Amino acid sequence: METAPSAPHSTPRIVNVHQAKTNLSRLIDDAHAGETIVLAKAGKPWARLMPLAPPPPQRIPGRLRTQGPLHDPDALLEPMDADELASWEDSPVMSGAPTP
Repeated sequence: METAPSAPHSTPRIVNVHQAKTNLSRLIDDAHAGETIVLAKAGKPWARLMPLAPPPPQRIPGRLRTQGPLHDPDALLEPMDADELASWEDSPVMSGAPTP
């Protein structure tokens, strides 16, 4: 290898194509760990080996179906009373959230 492995999100490591063929499995593991590796042909950057973006979380429609229907669905549209609203606004869940 031409250079030592670098930390994720730093300058890409440049590897000659011949060296990449010899160490492909190791380079794939390094890319999977977050490193970007530039493959060079005749000293010029030719291709990039980098980690894939993680897949988005999968939605599971109907996963709450076993909980049964809501007893009073219209209650979801009713405004909160002042005490309940104040407890939400003071909670850590709402910290850092933009205010309307």
